[in-house]
Amino acid sequence: MTKHSATTTAHHDVRRRAGWLPADQDGLEGWLRGRLDQVRSREGAHIEHRSVAAFRDLVESDPILRMHAHQMIDQVPTGREYRERHLQSLDEMFRLIDDVLGTAPEYGQQMVMTPVDGVLDWAKATPAGFSFFRDRRVNDAIRAVLDEWSAFLSSPASLGVLNDSDTGWKSESAQEAVGMDQYRHDPADEHWGFSSWNDFFTRRFRDGERPVASPEDDGVVISPVEATPYRIAHSVRRQDEFWIKGEPYSLDDMLAGDPAAATFEGGTVFQAFLSALNYHRWHSPVSGTVVRAEVVPGTYYSESDAQGVGSGAAQPTHSQGYMAHVATRAILHIEADDPALGLVAVLFIGMSDVSSCIIGDETTVGAHVAKGQELGYFQYGGSTSCTVFRPGAIESFALDALPQAPDEQPTLLHVRSHLATARRSSDA
Repeated sequence: MTKHSATTTAHHDVRRRAGWLPADQDGLEGWLRGRLDQVRSREGAHIEHRSVAAFRDLVESDPILRMHAHQMIDQVPTGREYRERHLQSLDEMFRLIDDVLGTAPEYGQQMVMTPVDGVLDWAKATPAGFSFFRDRRVNDAIRAVLDEWSAFLSSPASLGVLNDSDTGWKSESAQEAVGMDQYRHDPADEHWGFSSWNDFFTRRFRDGERPVASPEDDGVVISPVEATPYRIAHSVRRQDEFWIKGEPYSLDDMLAGDPAAATFEGGTVFQAFLSALNYHRWHSPVSGTVVRAEVVPGTYYSESDAQGVGSGAAQPTHSQGYMAHVATRAILHIEADDPALGLVAVLFIGMSDVSSCIIGDETTVGAHVAKGQELGYFQYGGSTSCTVFRPGAIESFALDALPQAPDEQPTLLHVRSHLATARRSSDA
């Protein structure tokens, strides 16, 4: 087959490196061919899901959206390598999304953990796709699609994939990949005691599996998520051009216009991304008082168009920094008990299919949280997280928190393990 573009290799795509999509393009394209065969065998059938039909109607009723939608299927992406065209028509795209919404992700060596993302992988990486997926109306429609899918994934009907077949999550290889022996479950129960796919996906560790680092020392900051370090940025600005190559952080945009952005100007951002197979609950990085806790709606499939061809190993930005500014995200501010830390911001950022950010009932403004206490979770997954510190607050980061080169095997930073150390008063 003819390659449609020569670009960034697969391991530079954070979704592949984190296990959301297959590690190589052949795996995704093979999965798509199988899905397309199913959809084409039902040619002429009605769209089954109300949200998908509404999304289709929105696009067809607006000339600009319809133009961009057709163009993004016809155009060839410039930022990734493809061996074959993924979609032949707009109708095919909607039928594939409709097909996905009646299923839960299966396990496998070439698994597609974010199947809607897999369907849109080509389209959203084109010039027209960059515009289409930034449109507020499109994102409102996609939110409804993902909400309908989440309702299915939260129902007992989604438990069929918890079986011991080769593609089931109870298979020996799946249990080993997940590290299931670390998590609470009932081996004697048909579905391990889980009530739905989402219940399985947000599983909890067994007691003692992830102890809090230095629980008596408020100056030790812990990792709020189980994730791979992505970037540490110093001297961040209140406003910056987050959409350009290199993706500098822009605090006003990350924090959705909160005046507290001024507090963090010149400070430090630590960002890490979550694997498809790992733990997806959030924990407080510090002991302190919650002063802000809200979910900010944003984009779902928007990517940065600044990377393009040649964004190689020296600068593997993957659109992840960009998403911290525009994607749907939970934003929490915690006034740390340690005065050297002061105000700390934590962002839990959705990516593609995995954008349900659920703040816990006890994580309310005015509540005091202990270091390591659960704050919330990503329902059906999660993608990336940022912890933001004031200038001069951090003395050092733990060795395991340092990002690695893109060609190195990523090191997993355990949730509630040592992330950073506050600057002590004697260091000031």
